[in-house]
Amino acid sequence: MRILVLNYEFPPLGGGGGRFTADLCRQLAKMGYSIRVQTGYFRGLPRVEVRDGVTIYRSWSRRRYRHTCSVGEMGLFVLAGFLPALHHARSWRPHLLHAHFAVPTGVLSFFLHLITGIPYVLSTQLGDVPGGVPVQTDQLFKWLKPFTAPIWQAAAMVTVPSGHIHALAQQSYPGIPMEVVYNGVNLDQQPQSSRAPHQPVRLLFAGRFSPQKNLPVLLQALHQVRDLDWQLEMLGDGPQMPVIKEQVKISELARRVNLHGWLPPQKVAEIMSQGDILVLPSLAEGLPLVGVQALGAGLAILGSDIGGVAEVVRPGVNGFLCPVNDSCAFAAALRIMLTTNGLLSKMKAESRRLAETFDIKKIGAQFDNIFKTVVKRK
Repeated sequence: MRILVLNYEFPPLGGGGGRFTADLCRQLAKMGYSIRVQTGYFRGLPRVEVRDGVTIYRSWSRRRYRHTCSVGEMGLFVLAGFLPALHHARSWRPHLLHAHFAVPTGVLSFFLHLITGIPYVLSTQLGDVPGGVPVQTDQLFKWLKPFTAPIWQAAAMVTVPSGHIHALAQQSYPGIPMEVVYNGVNLDQQPQSSRAPHQPVRLLFAGRFSPQKNLPVLLQALHQVRDLDWQLEMLGDGPQMPVIKEQVKISELARRVNLHGWLPPQKVAEIMSQGDILVLPSLAEGLPLVGVQALGAGLAILGSDIGGVAEVVRPGVNGFLCPVNDSCAFAAALRIMLTTNGLLSKMKAESRRLAETFDIKKIGAQFDNIFKTVVKRK
């Protein structure tokens, strides 16, 4: 089966949604699918390349940063990617389109479907749903939602990565069939941390430095446990980087916090395999791929008690959940994890066991069933 995959960001660009797309494409290629990816160009990357049996095409793009993409740049991706994607649709004749993200990629899939009749499967993330990331998208959806509804309605199938997102999406787009399919990771390629905690214990954050990630609360919590033995690795970049640098400085944590900047996925996996605890103080998450990766690497997780994070944490088993914005609760939970004899080792082992639920082989099998159903229906 031939599938044209559309995503405005594909590794080494973007965050968890792009990395999941790449892992899924790789798995589908192993299963015998013929996969082409249409994505955006970034300086230094080849216009066309074959990677892990997947052919990647990059159309013209004005994207300035690897870690983030502005609304204007998303619009340019749709405009610049339309003719190349239409060429693939007409000359290669894929059996279906697989669009990752309703905005902006779903726009491209919607118009390709109208012109060619090729059905598309829409795989959404938290930012695609009104109310998912209020601090970032609420104003945008006030005028955008009337235009996004047709994208969801015209899809042959919609997938969402968590029960939390499913509930939110049903409120905004009632009656549209949706299937929960987790963001998966390749456990075979995810190096694992040692069962025994490192000395000092290695904490890790990986993601965009954006208001959604709520990093100032994390640093406030760490200031409260500075008497304990730990080191924090912060992987990523974003608009709050200057704020974080300043807070690290004034919190007397400069010698214990390493700011790595934005790193390629392979390097993130390598550093994660040398960690002990993933910290997720976020205000909102769908199903954080970094959390799933942490399970695969065998890391305990300390996160906010919100929908998406709660799907990768069993409180008291492989980590703890804390009230949003409560730095004291984060500090107290971290103190328990660092000082209770044998607890962290048990939590790390339990995370690896829970990771099996998110194995990309299982996720690929779910998409295989969805794709075959869609093509058969056509």
